[in-house]
Amino acid sequence: MTDDSNQQNARTVLTSAAGHEPFEILTRDDTEYYVLGTAHVSQTSATTVGRLIDTDLFDAVAVELCGSRHEAITNTQAWQNLDLFDILRQGKGGMMMASLAMSAYQRRIAEQLGIEPGAEMRMAIEAANQRKLPLWLIDREIGITLKRASAHMGWWKKWVMLNGLFFSLFSRESISEQEIEELKQGDLLDQTFSQFAEATPELYESLIAERDCFMAAKLKVETQTSQQAMTGPKRVLVVIGAGHMAGMLKALAQQDDHPERTIAQLEATQTSRSFLTWLPWLILVVVISGFVFGFSKSPELGWALVTTWVVVNGSLSSFGALLARAHPLTILTALVAAPLTSLNPTVGAGMVTGVVEAWLRKPRVTDFEGLREDVATLKGWYRNRISHVFLVFFGSNLGSAAGTWIAGFSMFSQLTSGS
Repeated sequence: MTDDSNQQNARTVLTSAAGHEPFEILTRDDTEYYVLGTAHVSQTSATTVGRLIDTDLFDAVAVELCGSRHEAITNTQAWQNLDLFDILRQGKGGMMMASLAMSAYQRRIAEQLGIEPGAEMRMAIEAANQRKLPLWLIDREIGITLKRASAHMGWWKKWVMLNGLFFSLFSRESISEQEIEELKQGDLLDQTFSQFAEATPELYESLIAERDCFMAAKLKVETQTSQQAMTGPKRVLVVIGAGHMAGMLKALAQQDDHPERTIAQLEATQTSRSFLTWLPWLILVVVISGFVFGFSKSPELGWALVTTWVVVNGSLSSFGALLARAHPLTILTALVAAPLTSLNPTVGAGMVTGVVEAWLRKPRVTDFEGLREDVATLKGWYRNRISHVFLVFFGSNLGSAAGTWIAGFSMFSQLTSGS
């Protein structure tokens, strides 16, 4: 039988195995890419993935996962390796809360539909390992995706998104039929931020379009690497969300002599040059200038301004920590730290209070083991000492931010009135 006949027979077998799931075949660089569009909340998609790999016709399997998401799927004990102090010191508290938000959303879907989102990815990983097939992780790291999305957003949209994401954690509403259908076309990351992406083209670009191009470039690099090692695959199964199929296939079909450059460009996380970047420094300059101007008019006015700044900023930050049910010493820390951290653009009040809370109420083994389940409910967030640290982090940060603006306007009023 000729190679052409073998190729046609393989296509027939694989197309049949794919059933009614979205399935496209693209050939380039002597490699056939069999792209399966999956529904991330469908047991049918998981079954189809297993059936395709069971044909033993593939030389490699590529999945819409990055390293950290692959770790989350394969290592069920990953949460137990969290270093809270390191996360807070590096200013990654907000990023961690976003990850917990997705975990909470995933738990709600599992409770409602009886299936964990990403079952088809887990099936692809397990089946590839059983047959000793190379597993290619082709998606961009979630942290980079969120950083790029944040860098392209204005400060107000960023603030609205972060607060909306946080408060959505506590929603107990059932996942609507529309949201389920959207999940069948996209993925968990897309859906978590969908309500913000609709009104923010920049967010859509980072979450969808860029990732389509990134995954196509990653496929090209993996293929080239295998070919250079004389183990170039003839057939690759590519498992991605159905909503990414059109964009990724279009990018994969385009000529790109330097896919490594494309990947580097899409992984770059340059600091945004928006007004938000300079706002903390501007606040520092304005507040210090206000103190200097106040003291130049009279010591009484200068000390009145200092008192306003300390009392308002510290009180609101400690109130935020109180709402998060922080330890009394943590609340006191917020009262003292917030007026100082608000004048230091590199440190937030939440970074300080979070570290203090984690030190005073050290997480237990049961907190690590139950984290994924606990973040699905408001009571769980307060009960679990790990998620509770991030509540304190958020509450004191929010209070300090409000205190900065309220105290600033009050100081301005005092200066203009000359009191």
